[in-house]
This record gives sequence, structure tokens and C-alpha cells, in this order.
Amino acid sequence: MEEPVGPERTPERDLLGGALSGDKPSPIALRDVDAGNAPRITTGIGELDRVLGGGLVPGSVVLLGGEPGIGKSTLALQLAAQLSGRGEGFAVLYVTGEESSEQVRLRAARLHADAGDVLLLPETHLEALAEPWRKLRPGLVLVDSIQTLRTDRIDSAAGSVGQVRECAALLAAAAKSEGTALLLIGHVTKEGSLAGPRVLEHLVDVVLSFEGDRAHPFRILRATKNRFGATSEIGVFTMGEGGLEAVPNPSELFLAERRPGAPGSSIVPVLEGSRPMLVEVQALVAPAGYGTARRTCLGIDDGRVALLLAVLDRRTSVDLCSRDVYVNVTGGVRVIEPGADLGVALALASSRLDLALPPDVAACGEIGLGGEVRRVSRIDLRIREAARLGFRRVLLPELREAAPKGGDAEPIALRDLADAVDWLRRSGRPCARANGP
Repeated sequence: MEEPVGPERTPERDLLGGALSGDKPSPIALRDVDAGNAPRITTGIGELDRVLGGGLVPGSVVLLGGEPGIGKSTLALQLAAQLSGRGEGFAVLYVTGEESSEQVRLRAARLHADAGDVLLLPETHLEALAEPWRKLRPGLVLVDSIQTLRTDRIDSAAGSVGQVRECAALLAAAAKSEGTALLLIGHVTKEGSLAGPRVLEHLVDVVLSFEGDRAHPFRILRATKNRFGATSEIGVFTMGEGGLEAVPNPSELFLAERRPGAPGSSIVPVLEGSRPMLVEVQALVAPAGYGTARRTCLGIDDGRVALLLAVLDRRTSVDLCSRDVYVNVTGGVRVIEPGADLGVALALASSRLDLALPPDVAACGEIGLGGEVRRVSRIDLRIREAARLGFRRVLLPELREAAPKGGDAEPIALRDLADAVDWLRRSGRPCARANGP
């Protein structure tokens, strides 16, 4: 029986050709493992370090995804510029398959990034990375993007499922064997998920998602998978002429253009990981034309809004069945946690009743199908953030224990959504309607 004999294993093939041969590992007791053997490489970008859990880990593989034009390549180049100046012995290799060397140089000049020491390699052939990688021994390799690479091991076009999977697997094996931090930039589909097979996310250690509206300057960096830290942390950036700038206090920027006293507006303290943020939720309820009432939502799940509309109509005296409803989270932010339910419901009721919420009030709480207001996590952090920005009252679910203190903010307990609407009728400020009832 004939069997094909592969080429002799050489160091060149080992680098990007699979796992390196070596001594077989032996089991070790967990208590004998030294956790300090996993050092961190601080990136110099505070918001990125927050999401990564303290910085890059040598030998780790990070996948960065996002819509075209959202700022993935900008963040990668700024990261390369920051780490290229760490001193002797730490090289940064930037593999660009989508742009020429001149294009990357012009972008660095536009961003005023000190990226002169970054080693640029315009290449789409995976095997061509072996010699520079082995020669330079870089501390960080950036690939922009994984969909542009192809390997001779797969007979298909670059960007196909097989090519993306094989290239990512070989790069990950090389990064771990050489102790190199690897950042892969990936495209996303129309639905917003990473292009290519789902196995691509299983091959890497960290999956970062870059979110935001290109019409707004805000960008949210979110970790959906992180083997070295929490997945609930987010980083906030603004996109300007000089590239991405970290935002240490996002609540102040999100509320900078808020107009107090407008009906249909509410302030919601949301929690992203350990970071509380205040965002403005706007709602507009208008008479429906012919046919089915329209429901439009931006920055929040439309199914969640439909649920709140049904609860408002069934459990309170607010009539919304025959009304068009529009809900928007300002600043291009996307709210995904149920703790924003109470704020969204109050914004809807405020617009329908033409009663503006008092300007010093924030609201947080989950709404159940029975109309009850349920508790949310870390209420103390939310109250303190609201108090820091000048909000003196916070509407909360009714708690069995004593309400947490948050500085100068007074907690107001609500049992159900009907109580919240009654409170709005008592405390809201009437607003003149422009066009009839």
C-alpha cells in the first residue's frame, strides 16, 4: 500500500506549518502553577487595556472585527505606533494585505502617529511571513486583514471559508510557539457578525467588536470573548482628525447635547462591566396613519421595545396601540441590558402624555410582563454616577433591603410600571403640543 510522504519538517515549515515538535508536556498540579508567568504588555491606550483586561498577553491571539470605516485599521496603526517605541528588542510587524505601503504611510501622517519604527510588510501570501517572522522575532504582529491572506495548503481564493480558517490556525500556532502577540483584523457581514466560519472565533483568545455609528464620533470597543479577562468591559473612543482618542468619562460626552425639559427624554444609568454610564433615551409617539402602526428603534433591540409597549398598554393607562413609536439612544450608543427598561418606558409615556421628566431625574430597572419593576445589578454604582453628574433623584425598583446610598442622589422606589406612570403624572412638567391631541 502506497502512502504519500510529506516534505521533511524544517524550521521554516514549523513557523507557519503547525505545532512545533518538542518535549512532551507532563501534568502539573494547579496549585503549583505560577500565575505571574503570564505578563501583560500595556498598549499605552487606556481604553484598549481596559477591554483586554490589562494589556496584551504574549502568545495570545486577538481578533478585531467591525464594519468598514469604523476605525479598525486606525486603532491597529495607533497600537503599532505605541508599542514600536518600547525600545530595543521589541519589534512590531504590520502585515497589510488591503493597503499599499504608501497608503499606510499617508494614514500614519494623517493621524500624526509616530510609527516610524513599525516594520511594514505588504503581503497576502501566508508562507511569505515565515522568514521575516523568524528573523525579526517581533513582539507584536498585526494582520490587516485575515480575509486577504491565502496559503498554498488550500486550493481556493483568498477570503473563502477554508482559506480564512487555515490561515488563522497557522498564524495562531506560530504566535503561540514564538510567544508573539497577534492581532487579526476581520471583516463583518451585513448582520454585524464576523465574516467567515464561527470556528474563527474559537481559534483565538480574544474577540473584540468595534461598534458605533459613522455619523457620530463615538466608538465602542467591546470584548465578546476574553480568555485573559472579563467580557463585560467596554472601551469608549471618539474619532477625530488625529485618530481615535480615549474617553475616560463617557457619560459627560453622551449628555453634552441633552436638552432638559423635552418630552420623551429620559436618562438611564447603564452598566458595562464595572463602568457605569449615563445615556439619553429619546422616544417619540405620534398618531399613526393608515394601516399598521410603525415601530422604529435605533440603538436598542426592537423586540424589547415591543415588549415594553405591550406592558405599557396592558398594565397602565397609557394608550399606545394606534400610535407610531420611534425610540433612539443618542450618540450612536447601543443599549443591550434590561436595566434600561424603566427609562425607555418612561420616555414613551412622557412623549405620549406630553409630560417632561424633571431634569434632575434618572431611572433604571427591568420591567416584567406583569408590569413589575425588577432590580438590576450594582445599583450603588449607578446612583453614584448619576449623582456625580448632578442628578438628584433616581427611580429604582422597590428593594427589600435599604436602598443604597449614592451621595446626593435620592433613591425613589417604584413597585410597578403603573406607579412609575403615576409618578410621572404628578411630577412631570406639561408641554404644549404643536399639533392637536
